[in-house]
Amino acid sequence: MNDNMYERNKYILFQNKNSWDLIADDWFGATALPSYGVYCPDENQLNLLGDLKNKKILDIGCGSGHSLLWCKEQGAGVLWGVDLSSRQVSNAAKLLNNSGYSATLVNAPMEESEGIPIGYFDVVYSIYAIGWTTDIQKTFDNIYSYLKKDGIFVFSWDHPLINCIELEDNALCFTGNYNAEETMTFEKGGNPVTLIKRKLSTYINALAKAGFCVEKVIEDVDTEKLKADREQHSAYYSGVKAEHYPLSFIIKARKV
Repeated sequence: MNDNMYERNKYILFQNKNSWDLIADDWFGATALPSYGVYCPDENQLNLLGDLKNKKILDIGCGSGHSLLWCKEQGAGVLWGVDLSSRQVSNAAKLLNNSGYSATLVNAPMEESEGIPIGYFDVVYSIYAIGWTTDIQKTFDNIYSYLKKDGIFVFSWDHPLINCIELEDNALCFTGNYNAEETMTFEKGGNPVTLIKRKLSTYINALAKAGFCVEKVIEDVDTEKLKADREQHSAYYSGVKAEHYPLSFIIKARKV
């Protein structure tokens, strides 16, 4: 990584942390297991994580802790979570403590691995958070190191097509460049955040380079969820869009 990219990524992390600390409460409980994302099948339908009883679990981008809570309710043994936002970590700790559970929560970027045990976890997952990383290869390398042999990694995120296609005058128009992997800055709750757009192949190739065996790539749209929201036309995550292309994707990989 050259100096310019290092400084860019450092700034993105600084900006995103500050913004998420301010808006964390507004996203309390948003997109958490068993849900994987927008209009896609959930864990109850897919069973990607398998039997969680007594398993050691790590949540990348744990947010308000609702996914960790769900895992514990499924019988998970040891809970860990990591999140860039100190406010998210605080909210997750309160949620779990109020539910009678404990977890080790690390306030750090997913690009950093300090303090997280190596070769320890049975399952690592990330629900709509992995796309916030500034360094996808470093993040996947870290996650690979955290897992036991045969451990699984499951993550979900916006489908890359979502930033390329817009609804204009009741027609879907290709307005973006799928091939351009570039930063995208926008506002959440009036605060600036920045993402790096990536192709689906970039995620898969980075997993392979880290040493993972990719077992499943899911782009299915849940038709029942779609039926309930078909009239929503103008939203970023609209049912009209989902009728024609997936808005979310899910990948399951295994450490071999």
